[in-house]
Amino acid sequence: MALDLSGKTALVTGSTQGIGLAIATTLAAAGARVGVNGRSDRSVARAIEGIRRDVPDADLVAVAADVTTDDGVATALGVLPAVDILINNLGIFGARPALEIDDAEWRRYFEVNVLTAVRLTRSYLPGMTAAGWGRIQYIASDSAVAIPAEMIHYGVSKTALLGVSRGFAKEASGTGVTVNSVIAGPTHTGGVEDFVYQLVDRDLGWEDAQRQFMRDHRPQSLLERLIEPQEIANLVAYLASPLASATTGAAVRVDGGYVDAILP
Repeated sequence: MALDLSGKTALVTGSTQGIGLAIATTLAAAGARVGVNGRSDRSVARAIEGIRRDVPDADLVAVAADVTTDDGVATALGVLPAVDILINNLGIFGARPALEIDDAEWRRYFEVNVLTAVRLTRSYLPGMTAAGWGRIQYIASDSAVAIPAEMIHYGVSKTALLGVSRGFAKEASGTGVTVNSVIAGPTHTGGVEDFVYQLVDRDLGWEDAQRQFMRDHRPQSLLERLIEPQEIANLVAYLASPLASATTGAAVRVDGGYVDAILP
Protein backbone atom coordinates (compact mmCIF):
# COMPACT_ATOMS: atom_id res chain seq x y z
CA MET A 1 0.00 0.00 0.00
CA ALA A 2 1.31 3.42 -0.91
CA LEU A 3 0.72 6.03 1.77
CA ASP A 4 0.40 9.36 -0.03
CA LEU A 5 0.05 12.38 2.24
CA SER A 6 0.92 14.96 -0.40
CA GLY A 7 -0.89 18.23 0.21
CA LYS A 8 -1.48 17.46 3.90
CA THR A 9 -0.01 19.39 6.81
CA ALA A 10 0.80 17.58 10.05
CA LEU A 11 1.87 18.63 13.52
CA VAL A 12 3.65 16.06 15.67
CA THR A 13 4.14 17.18 19.26
CA GLY A 14 7.31 16.19 21.03
CA SER A 15 8.93 15.21 17.75
CA THR A 16 12.60 16.01 18.35
CA GLN A 17 13.45 12.49 19.51
CA GLY A 18 12.19 8.96 20.02
CA ILE A 19 8.76 7.95 18.78
CA GLY A 20 7.82 11.49 17.80
CA LEU A 21 10.89 11.90 15.62
CA ALA A 22 10.19 8.58 13.89
CA ILE A 23 6.59 9.65 13.25
CA ALA A 24 7.62 13.04 11.85
CA THR A 25 10.17 11.38 9.57
CA THR A 26 7.68 8.80 8.32
CA LEU A 27 4.96 11.38 7.62
CA ALA A 28 7.47 13.54 5.77
CA ALA A 29 8.56 10.55 3.68
CA ALA A 30 4.90 10.02 2.75
CA GLY A 31 4.77 13.57 1.37
CA ALA A 32 3.22 15.54 4.23
CA ARG A 33 4.36 18.97 5.29
CA VAL A 34 5.35 18.30 8.89
CA GLY A 35 5.55 20.62 11.87
CA VAL A 36 8.45 19.44 14.04
CA ASN A 37 7.84 20.40 17.65
CA GLY A 38 10.11 20.76 20.64
CA ARG A 39 10.66 23.26 23.42
CA SER A 40 13.80 24.92 22.03
CA ASP A 41 14.97 26.25 18.67
CA ARG A 42 18.12 24.17 19.02
CA SER A 43 16.40 20.84 19.57
CA VAL A 44 13.97 21.48 16.71
CA ALA A 45 16.76 22.50 14.34
CA ARG A 46 18.73 19.37 15.22
CA ALA A 47 15.69 17.17 14.58
CA ILE A 48 14.97 18.84 11.25
CA GLU A 49 18.58 18.31 10.18
CA GLY A 50 18.28 14.63 11.05
CA ILE A 51 14.98 14.19 9.19
CA ARG A 52 16.44 15.83 6.08
CA ARG A 53 19.31 13.35 6.12
CA ASP A 54 16.73 10.56 5.80
CA VAL A 55 14.23 12.46 3.63
CA PRO A 56 16.21 15.02 1.59
CA ASP A 57 13.11 16.62 0.03
CA ALA A 58 11.16 16.78 3.30
CA ASP A 59 8.85 19.79 3.72
CA LEU A 60 9.38 20.70 7.36
CA VAL A 61 8.23 23.54 9.61
CA ALA A 62 9.99 24.41 12.86
CA VAL A 63 7.51 24.68 15.74
CA ALA A 64 9.64 25.60 18.76
CA ALA A 65 7.06 25.89 21.51
CA ASP A 66 6.25 24.40 24.90
CA VAL A 67 2.79 23.18 24.03
CA THR A 68 2.09 22.21 27.65
CA THR A 69 1.31 25.91 28.20
CA ASP A 70 -1.31 28.25 26.78
CA ASP A 71 1.42 30.54 25.44
CA GLY A 72 3.12 27.58 23.76
CA VAL A 73 -0.10 26.51 22.08
CA ALA A 74 -0.60 30.10 20.88
CA THR A 75 2.92 30.04 19.42
CA ALA A 76 2.23 26.75 17.64
CA LEU A 77 -1.01 28.13 16.22
CA GLY A 78 0.87 31.19 15.01
CA VAL A 79 3.24 28.96 13.04
CA LEU A 80 0.60 26.44 11.91
CA PRO A 81 -2.86 28.01 12.12
CA ALA A 82 -4.44 24.90 10.61
CA VAL A 83 -3.36 21.30 10.17
CA ASP A 84 -4.85 18.24 8.51
CA ILE A 85 -3.12 15.77 10.82
CA LEU A 86 -2.51 16.23 14.54
CA ILE A 87 -0.38 13.65 16.34
CA ASN A 88 -0.51 14.16 20.10
CA ASN A 89 2.73 12.39 20.94
CA LEU A 90 4.18 14.51 23.73
CA GLY A 91 4.28 12.77 27.09
CA ILE A 92 6.34 12.20 30.20
CA PHE A 93 6.94 9.05 32.22
CA GLY A 94 9.05 7.81 35.09
CA ALA A 95 9.14 5.24 37.86
CA ARG A 96 8.08 6.20 41.38
CA PRO A 97 6.57 4.19 44.25
CA ALA A 98 2.82 4.77 44.31
CA LEU A 99 2.69 6.21 47.83
CA GLU A 100 5.45 8.71 47.03
CA ILE A 101 3.55 10.39 44.17
CA ASP A 102 2.27 13.67 45.60
CA ASP A 103 -0.55 15.85 44.30
CA ALA A 104 1.82 18.14 42.40
CA GLU A 105 3.25 15.23 40.43
CA TRP A 106 -0.19 13.82 39.70
CA ARG A 107 -1.22 17.24 38.36
CA ARG A 108 1.96 17.50 36.28
CA TYR A 109 1.30 14.17 34.58
CA PHE A 110 -2.28 15.09 33.75
CA GLU A 111 -1.27 18.56 32.57
CA VAL A 112 1.38 17.23 30.17
CA ASN A 113 -0.05 13.87 29.10
CA VAL A 114 -3.75 14.72 28.93
CA LEU A 115 -4.59 18.42 28.94
CA THR A 116 -1.94 19.31 26.36
CA ALA A 117 -3.63 16.99 23.88
CA VAL A 118 -7.05 18.37 24.82
CA ARG A 119 -5.95 21.96 24.18
CA LEU A 120 -4.47 21.15 20.80
CA THR A 121 -7.50 19.11 19.76
CA ARG A 122 -9.78 21.94 20.79
CA SER A 123 -7.65 24.32 18.73
CA TYR A 124 -7.39 22.29 15.51
CA LEU A 125 -10.52 20.13 15.32
CA PRO A 126 -12.92 22.94 14.22
CA GLY A 127 -10.77 23.68 11.18
CA MET A 128 -10.65 20.02 10.23
CA THR A 129 -14.41 19.59 10.52
CA ALA A 130 -14.96 22.74 8.44
CA ALA A 131 -12.67 21.30 5.76
CA GLY A 132 -14.40 17.92 5.89
CA TRP A 133 -11.17 15.97 6.42
CA GLY A 134 -8.71 15.43 9.23
CA ARG A 135 -6.82 12.97 11.35
CA ILE A 136 -6.20 13.25 15.09
CA GLN A 137 -4.23 10.66 17.00
CA TYR A 138 -3.17 10.26 20.62
CA ILE A 139 -0.09 8.18 21.38
CA ALA A 140 -1.20 6.15 24.37
CA SER A 141 0.46 3.14 25.96
CA ASP A 142 -0.05 -0.42 27.08
CA SER A 143 0.20 1.16 30.54
CA ALA A 144 -3.25 2.63 29.93
CA VAL A 145 -4.72 -0.86 30.05
CA ALA A 146 -2.22 -2.73 32.23
CA ILE A 147 -1.39 -0.13 34.89
CA PRO A 148 2.25 -0.62 35.97
CA ALA A 149 2.79 -0.73 39.72
CA GLU A 150 5.96 1.34 39.41
CA MET A 151 4.29 4.30 37.62
CA ILE A 152 0.58 4.36 38.20
CA HIS A 153 0.40 8.12 37.60
CA TYR A 154 1.67 7.61 34.06
CA GLY A 155 -0.64 4.66 33.42
CA VAL A 156 -3.74 6.46 34.68
CA SER A 157 -2.93 9.54 32.58
CA LYS A 158 -2.79 7.33 29.49
CA THR A 159 -6.07 5.66 30.49
CA ALA A 160 -7.60 9.14 30.55
CA LEU A 161 -6.17 9.78 27.09
CA LEU A 162 -8.10 6.79 25.72
CA GLY A 163 -11.28 8.39 27.02
CA VAL A 164 -10.34 11.76 25.54
CA SER A 165 -9.78 10.11 22.17
CA ARG A 166 -13.09 8.28 22.18
CA GLY A 167 -14.96 11.39 23.28
CA PHE A 168 -13.50 13.62 20.57
CA ALA A 169 -14.19 10.91 17.99
CA LYS A 170 -17.86 11.29 18.90
CA GLU A 171 -17.57 15.07 18.63
CA ALA A 172 -16.19 14.60 15.09
CA SER A 173 -18.85 12.08 14.11
CA GLY A 174 -19.91 12.33 10.46
CA THR A 175 -17.48 15.15 9.62
CA GLY A 176 -14.81 13.27 7.68
CA VAL A 177 -12.40 13.63 10.60
CA THR A 178 -11.16 10.47 12.31
CA VAL A 179 -9.89 10.41 15.89
CA ASN A 180 -7.97 7.44 17.26
CA SER A 181 -5.50 6.48 19.93
CA VAL A 182 -2.48 4.27 19.40
CA ILE A 183 -1.56 1.91 22.21
CA ALA A 184 2.20 1.66 21.97
CA GLY A 185 3.97 -1.14 23.78
CA PRO A 186 7.37 -0.94 25.50
CA THR A 187 9.48 0.95 22.98
CA HIS A 188 13.22 1.41 22.56
CA THR A 189 14.06 5.09 23.02
CA GLY A 190 16.77 6.95 24.86
CA GLY A 191 14.34 7.82 27.63
CA VAL A 192 13.29 4.20 27.96
CA GLU A 193 16.92 3.11 28.22
CA ASP A 194 17.25 5.42 31.22
CA PHE A 195 14.02 4.00 32.64
CA VAL A 196 15.21 0.41 32.16
CA TYR A 197 18.36 1.18 34.11
CA GLN A 198 16.24 2.51 36.97
CA LEU A 199 14.88 -1.01 37.35
CA VAL A 200 17.79 -3.32 36.48
CA ASP A 201 21.51 -3.58 37.27
CA ARG A 202 23.30 -0.57 35.75
CA ASP A 203 26.43 -2.67 35.23
CA LEU A 204 24.66 -4.81 32.62
CA GLY A 205 25.24 -4.20 28.92
CA TRP A 206 22.20 -2.93 26.99
CA GLU A 207 21.18 -6.24 25.43
CA ASP A 208 21.34 -8.05 28.79
CA ALA A 209 19.59 -5.15 30.54
CA GLN A 210 16.79 -5.18 27.97
CA ARG A 211 16.28 -8.92 28.32
CA GLN A 212 16.19 -8.68 32.11
CA PHE A 213 13.76 -5.76 31.98
CA MET A 214 11.39 -7.59 29.64
CA ARG A 215 11.63 -10.80 31.65
CA ASP A 216 11.15 -9.20 35.08
CA HIS A 217 8.95 -6.17 34.36
CA ARG A 218 7.18 -6.79 31.01
CA PRO A 219 6.76 -10.58 30.84
CA GLN A 220 3.44 -10.23 28.98
CA SER A 221 5.21 -9.13 25.78
CA LEU A 222 4.86 -11.69 23.01
CA LEU A 223 7.73 -10.06 21.13
CA GLU A 224 10.02 -10.49 24.15
CA ARG A 225 11.87 -7.36 23.05
CA LEU A 226 11.35 -3.63 22.99
CA ILE A 227 9.50 -2.22 19.98
CA GLU A 228 11.45 0.10 17.69
CA PRO A 229 10.06 3.64 17.17
CA GLN A 230 9.71 3.03 13.43
CA GLU A 231 7.26 0.21 14.15
CA ILE A 232 5.03 2.69 15.99
CA ALA A 233 5.44 5.28 13.23
CA ASN A 234 4.33 2.81 10.55
CA LEU A 235 0.91 2.40 12.19
CA VAL A 236 0.55 6.12 12.85
CA ALA A 237 1.27 6.92 9.20
CA TYR A 238 -1.37 4.44 8.06
CA LEU A 239 -3.99 5.88 10.42
CA ALA A 240 -3.09 9.37 9.16
CA SER A 241 -3.69 8.37 5.55
CA PRO A 242 -6.85 8.30 3.43
CA LEU A 243 -6.63 4.49 3.56
CA ALA A 244 -7.79 4.53 7.20
CA SER A 245 -11.00 6.43 6.49
CA ALA A 246 -13.24 3.93 8.31
CA THR A 247 -11.13 3.66 11.46
CA THR A 248 -12.25 6.13 14.11
CA GLY A 249 -12.97 6.07 17.82
CA ALA A 250 -10.53 3.18 18.10
CA ALA A 251 -7.67 2.28 20.41
CA VAL A 252 -5.34 0.54 17.97
CA ARG A 253 -2.59 -1.57 19.45
CA VAL A 254 1.04 -1.76 18.32
CA ASP A 255 2.15 -3.29 21.60
CA GLY A 256 3.93 -6.50 20.66
CA GLY A 257 1.04 -8.49 22.11
CA TYR A 258 1.65 -6.99 25.55
CA VAL A 259 -2.00 -6.39 26.45
CA ASP A 260 -3.48 -9.82 27.19
CA ALA A 261 -6.91 -9.19 25.72
CA ILE A 262 -8.75 -9.77 22.46
CA LEU A 263 -9.98 -6.16 22.60
CA PRO A 264 -8.29 -3.19 24.37
